Amino acid sequence: MRVLTGEQILVRVFIGESDRHGHQPLATALLERLRREGFAGATVFHGVAGFGAHSVLHTTNVLRLSEDLPVVVEIVESEERMAVLEPILDEMVHEGLVTMEKVRVLKYAAKRD
Repeated sequence: MRVLTGEQILVRVFIGESDRHGHQPLATALLERLRREGFAGATVFHGVAGFGAHSVLHTTNVLRLSEDLPVVVEIVESEERMAVLEPILDEMVHEGLVTMEKVRVLKYAAKRD
């Protein structure tokens, strides 16, 4: 298992549910790619409402049911691995928002058998 402690980088990728990469939802394709590339981990969060650069409101409200709800993919990795991550995001994410910030990892551990 990899060690991930101390100062690291948190990347958030804001996309929509309808965004795709090839024949897959973009969030799924991104997770699979990051796993293959040996990243420490990533998590997908589904939002209940949001808007982006086009200022179109996407919501779960019954009166305005959206088929393109917000999705956020969070990735925590070392600064060195950003050189691998950035070209992947450039290739796969064509519309959305990507942010990076420094974070302090207190614990990163797998369950012990």
